Amino acid sequence: MKVTFYEPVHSVLKDYIQGYYFIEKDDDQEPVKYLTFPDNYFIVSACQDVTVIQDKGWVEIARSSSENIVVDFVFRCSVPTEIFYRQSVNEVTVYFKPLGIYHFFNADKSKDLEQEILLSDFIGIMNSILKEPDRKIQIEILENYCLSQFRKRDLHLAYTILNDFETELSIEEIAAKNKITRQYVNKIAQRYLAKPASEFRKIQRFRKVLISNKKSRNLTELSYENLFYDQSHLIKDFKELTQISPGKFFENVDTEKNNVWLFI
Repeated sequence: MKVTFYEPVHSVLKDYIQGYYFIEKDDDQEPVKYLTFPDNYFIVSACQDVTVIQDKGWVEIARSSSENIVVDFVFRCSVPTEIFYRQSVNEVTVYFKPLGIYHFFNADKSKDLEQEILLSDFIGIMNSILKEPDRKIQIEILENYCLSQFRKRDLHLAYTILNDFETELSIEEIAAKNKITRQYVNKIAQRYLAKPASEFRKIQRFRKVLISNKKSRNLTELSYENLFYDQSHLIKDFKELTQISPGKFFENVDTEKNNVWLFI
């Protein structure tokens, strides 16, 4: 399966969008199955001429005999998910950074985002992108649309708390620093990040380990560099989020790639 990742070209978009994945249809491709793992991005995908069947932790995509555009919005990915492509398809996926998506769609909480996306002209834009054969033009259409939707919003407290989540501060200390209660920290996290503060931080630590594992000599270093209490804490979270041990994971997954997938 040919998957290509692109970072945003326009400087304004770089602060809010991690990047775009394009999957290209290939009639010679065999079925593909892989595991993808929890992250804190807000992910919007559009597939051309497909049928999609999904349940918790499992998604199956197959070509459809009728023309359509299927849009999928993922913002609470907390368990490993098995993705099965029966045939290759044309697909575009946008990865919004935490809080980034709120500058492009007029929603004030995570649970309202999907409806806002479906009510916008996003599906029509995705349709035109998927029908365009030239990749450079596809990206231009996508970025021009995003720029036309962009509105700088005042999310100061949410961004402050998001930055505090990257530090060694406890939830109680973050609350005290911002002169709010622990309950309000969690309310902000649920409202804008779609998950409790503790879950967001657990996934963020896990994702940082994936980035830094090549630079560290052992699990003990990885643990302390990424705000785990100790090696046992890292292994426990890792098994919970991937269903396998860190050692087995790093043996089978190329974390140098933007798409951290385990093919099965």
